[in-house]
Amino acid sequence: MRLSQRAASMAPSPTLAMDAKAKAMRRQGIDVISFSVGEPDFDTPAHIREAAAAAMEQGHTRYTPAGGIPELKEAIQEKLARVNGLEYTPDQIVVSVGAKHALYNAFQVLLDPGDEVIIPAPYWVSYADQVRLAGGEPVIISTTEESGFKLTAEQLREHLTPRTRALVLNSPCNPTGAVYSREELAALAEVVLAHPECLIIADEIYEAFVYDGHEHVSIASLSPEVKARTLVINGVSKMYAMTGWRIGYAAGPKELIQAMADLQSQSTSNPTSISQWAAVAALRGPQEPVAQMVAAFRKRRDLIVEGLRALPGVTCQVPPGAFYVFPRVDAVFGKRYGDTVINNSQDLAMALLNEAHVALVPGSAFGYEGYLRLSYAASESQIRAGLERMARFWQALR
Repeated sequence: MRLSQRAASMAPSPTLAMDAKAKAMRRQGIDVISFSVGEPDFDTPAHIREAAAAAMEQGHTRYTPAGGIPELKEAIQEKLARVNGLEYTPDQIVVSVGAKHALYNAFQVLLDPGDEVIIPAPYWVSYADQVRLAGGEPVIISTTEESGFKLTAEQLREHLTPRTRALVLNSPCNPTGAVYSREELAALAEVVLAHPECLIIADEIYEAFVYDGHEHVSIASLSPEVKARTLVINGVSKMYAMTGWRIGYAAGPKELIQAMADLQSQSTSNPTSISQWAAVAALRGPQEPVAQMVAAFRKRRDLIVEGLRALPGVTCQVPPGAFYVFPRVDAVFGKRYGDTVINNSQDLAMALLNEAHVALVPGSAFGYEGYLRLSYAASESQIRAGLERMARFWQALR
């Protein structure tokens, strides 16, 4: 069958592809420890599950407005004011089928062929492909480990052109865990404000996961001028262990939000009605489960960083946010595991999966060779077992 050029140029998400391989091996009876997917291993809190059951009992199983039920928009509005210091009206909010869907819709309504979107690397795997699917051109700016994998104002200024339509800013960051300070955000915002056609797309899905006294600051909260040029992307998937419920949202300029809602009305239509009511309970209900999960993740972060640093030739920063580590592993490139030569991060990731039965993601998937990404959204026992397997693998390298 002849497919479109767009379809021919697509590739599956590398993180989901690695997770699918791990699950396929498990179905074959192989014990695989997975650090590959960014999915909390906690159950969705009970009060959220109960709200979903109540929604079904109350008959909330029909179509809803394409952009989300009013009750959820109001809950999002309250959360943005309470947590982020941001005031939005309901017509400046759209509910989507996950934060990924909100990003996809944003690129689709913002970009014309040849428009540029600046993406700091390392970056979440879907940003660049979503830009290309919308006809845009991703402009990748490599950050440095010395800067904490954060884009600087000087780098941004050098890469802005009249064709730049957006800057994607992910803080806390997947895959590095980088968290931008208020001062760093202000410097970036100043550069963007000097370019009237450039929008900031702030992906804040990991906002709850900050450690060691670091603070999540929403860039839109810096000033009314910055807010007017920012689209905030967020959702309930990570914070409330609701990855499968598929509820995200965007908040921003009314014209942009309406266009995203219109596009959604022609594609997915409304997000699942039951999930929307569950998200209302998540945002308005007790937040203690979130704090408990964050505390557990901080312990797991320290555990996995310690184990990775014990591997010969591996260096690893302590990430201040999200639930990923991004160790540097290029010291083992050129070595062998049996007959397998490790030339790059993809080779290393596949060898670890096939030989050590540990699933993780190569840095090349995030636009940054020489590194690996591991999610520590796994139990402490799984982390310890995975690190032991990696240590045995490292010992066998020649």
